Amino acid sequence: MTDSRDEPLVLGIETSCDETGVGIVRGTTLLADAVASSVDEHARFGGVVPEVASRAHLEAMIPTIQRALKDAGVSARDLDGIAVTAGPGLAGALLVGVSAAKAYAYALGKPLYGVNHLASHICVDQLEHGPLPEPTMALLVSGGHSSLLLSSDITSDVRPLGATIDDAAGEAFDKIARVLNLGFPGGPVIDRYAKEGDPKAITFPRGLTGPRDPAYDFSFSGLKTSVARWIEAKRAAGEEVPVRDVSASFQEAVVDVLTRKAVRACKDEGVDHLMIGGGVAANSRLRALAAERCEAAGIRLRVPRPKLCTDNGAMVAALGAEMVARNRVPSDWDLSADSSLPVTDPHVPGHSHDHVHEVSKENLYS
Repeated sequence: MTDSRDEPLVLGIETSCDETGVGIVRGTTLLADAVASSVDEHARFGGVVPEVASRAHLEAMIPTIQRALKDAGVSARDLDGIAVTAGPGLAGALLVGVSAAKAYAYALGKPLYGVNHLASHICVDQLEHGPLPEPTMALLVSGGHSSLLLSSDITSDVRPLGATIDDAAGEAFDKIARVLNLGFPGGPVIDRYAKEGDPKAITFPRGLTGPRDPAYDFSFSGLKTSVARWIEAKRAAGEEVPVRDVSASFQEAVVDVLTRKAVRACKDEGVDHLMIGGGVAANSRLRALAAERCEAAGIRLRVPRPKLCTDNGAMVAALGAEMVARNRVPSDWDLSADSSLPVTDPHVPGHSHDHVHEVSKENLYS
């Protein structure tokens, strides 16, 4: 077992939605990133079904942990800590991960860290591009979140500047894909069709971009409705829907607003870099337009590779390693899942440093 506070060996568990993710990092070095996805089980419903996701996590948890340990070439006894997503997310799904993390931490006699899903999405960039600048400006875009966040310390200080007031960007992608009969999840398939379409073919609205609108908040509900009505009108008139042009024009409306507001936030706050994370950060047009606008504004862009943008255990392990390295107080054994855990709480600290129970110190794991 390593005693280095600079290079802690941490296992992270992520079960906030439909991916069972287990990652292992040593400091900012990724050793293993094992994922078991239940997305195919949800596809026939057109969206994630919480109960199905929870049962899938139960079935996948132990095999995924074992695979991660094998991939990393380490023993569970070598770990310096166990980190787990405590929220936000689906309550039942989160409970599976939290319960597993508590069991492993207790049996191994290791500190337990319940961490925030959104803060983890920011911290994962350390595995790709090294330590985060302080402060860090982050644009997080996923199926459930569209947020602009400013963090001076990813383990203790994350300040929300803006968020979606209705549909998140990823949610809008899923709904438009459903209207176009493209299946689920919608993000990847719309991205593919959009590459063959004209983003200027149809002018769709850009929500909350007026002079009196909130500078950093997002709204995609009106855009979603506008696109759906445009499609319905075409079908009602007996005309063929140009799927590629609709995909490209819709996608352009989303990424235009996201990147415009993110760059504005960087300028207003005097931050010379931007980190983009979350599942929608894997979108090729978002990455391209962000790079173009950041370069024009003199802003450095940090975007992890697509696999690290979607939900994964590596991001949880990355934040857990930071907690250990910075001597943050571990969580207590009564840690519970919090489906609405605010981003201002990067982790759920316990009441004392003496959190490891006397029985667990004997290391029950064999």
